[in-house]
Amino acid sequence: MNWTTISRNVGYALLVDALFMFISCLIAIADPQDTAFAPLAVSFLLTLAVGVFPFVFVKKTAAITLREGYVIIFLSWLLSFVFGMLPYALWGGPFTLVNAWFESVSGFTTTGSTILADVESLPRALLFWRSSTHFIGGLGVVVFLLLIIPNTSQMRLRLTNMELSSLSRRSYDTRSNQTIYIFTWVYLGIFASAFILYMIAGMSPFDAINHAFSVSATGGFSTRNESIAAFHSVPIDIITMVFMFLSSIHFGIIWLCIVKRTLKPLVNEVLWLYAGYLIVFSTILSVILKTEGLAGSWGSAFLEGGFQMLSYASTSGLAVADNAAYPFYASMLMMMGGMVCGMAGSTTGGIKSDRLLILLKSIRAHLHRALHPTSVTEVKLYGRNIYMQDMYPHILYIAVFVFLWLLSAVLTMASGVDTRNGMMATLSSLCNVGPSVGALGTFGNFDAQPVFAKIIYTLDMFMGRVEIYPVMAIAFILFDRRRVR
Repeated sequence: MNWTTISRNVGYALLVDALFMFISCLIAIADPQDTAFAPLAVSFLLTLAVGVFPFVFVKKTAAITLREGYVIIFLSWLLSFVFGMLPYALWGGPFTLVNAWFESVSGFTTTGSTILADVESLPRALLFWRSSTHFIGGLGVVVFLLLIIPNTSQMRLRLTNMELSSLSRRSYDTRSNQTIYIFTWVYLGIFASAFILYMIAGMSPFDAINHAFSVSATGGFSTRNESIAAFHSVPIDIITMVFMFLSSIHFGIIWLCIVKRTLKPLVNEVLWLYAGYLIVFSTILSVILKTEGLAGSWGSAFLEGGFQMLSYASTSGLAVADNAAYPFYASMLMMMGGMVCGMAGSTTGGIKSDRLLILLKSIRAHLHRALHPTSVTEVKLYGRNIYMQDMYPHILYIAVFVFLWLLSAVLTMASGVDTRNGMMATLSSLCNVGPSVGALGTFGNFDAQPVFAKIIYTLDMFMGRVEIYPVMAIAFILFDRRRVR
């Protein structure tokens, strides 16, 4: 294992974190009443020092092995969590070490769960840092690293293939080494557009940039206790819905529509599946809200139902209502949407609609072969044939996902969490949805959860964000005594 290469590349990720800490410090300086300057300044200096250290004392190398690539990805995320919790822990208040860790992991993984009962009590600089972790995590700490590495480097190509799953690389219709630029430009375009439209709709610049960070990353952090509902603005609700949807579809589709000036990329069966179940689930939820007397009119019922369902399905976690007042089966419907979620190649979490479609097509193909043994059955996705060796990892992913969910639920229940919250909170964490149901719902918080349960939730958030396999690969590397490269 070449720790020289590993340390230099992890250093890049920490320098990105330090940059946003520095910006947060500037916000604190602009407001003499802001109490977060000292915690942010100390955190910035520590993060900067550790990030710069490898570039000063470690010799540059170019090549990496497969194992080293996984370690770079793992440590880039892990150390971002650790240094990202420093501003919270040093500021104090409700942030115990465990709570600071929880908030940091939730931010970087774009989950959006929080331990805060009163978000608005935080100083503006700390709120900005909190939202910045969404922005960094949405693009990915490793993606920032890849933007710096030269195009011709084999290291860049290898890390790109590790950080982006094979599903997310489909539909870009371009060379692999350009994929990361496409993802970045679309991501930044969504952020900038959301920021401008929020300003036009009446948000202050500070609220606009924080919510643009959140919606582009499909996170859930807000500057307000009541999230989007605090603004009491239908235009802001609609703008948020538009960008939650855009951030949850394959960025390659958006790129092709803009570059080729055509809507043909929208003729995509995964997109249709995602949009189809969104429409069906949103309609059902809206009818429930109206018939249960939770909405005054059909118009408000469909607006709230569509927003809430899209929030969970896109794993954004922003809200216009408290789902603690909903019947449990309505919240379960929302959780189902969050479990399947949006498309690969976006900033969403969950299983992904792509994998669901592969599973459904695999089941149909299997039944067809059982009924017609002599026939040739092909499975296609994005217009290309998918063979069993290609489908197997994605079907296996679903099985591993469900196993980890159930294991996490059992562990949290063993720590004292009731059955419903144990099942739903672990699912929302593993899917990076953020809010769960009941007291842990859209206006709730995780502060009262047991310490052990909070640790389980953060592990689920991490595995959900990196899509499980990299974490499993690191575990294999640690326990593999053969040390095979």
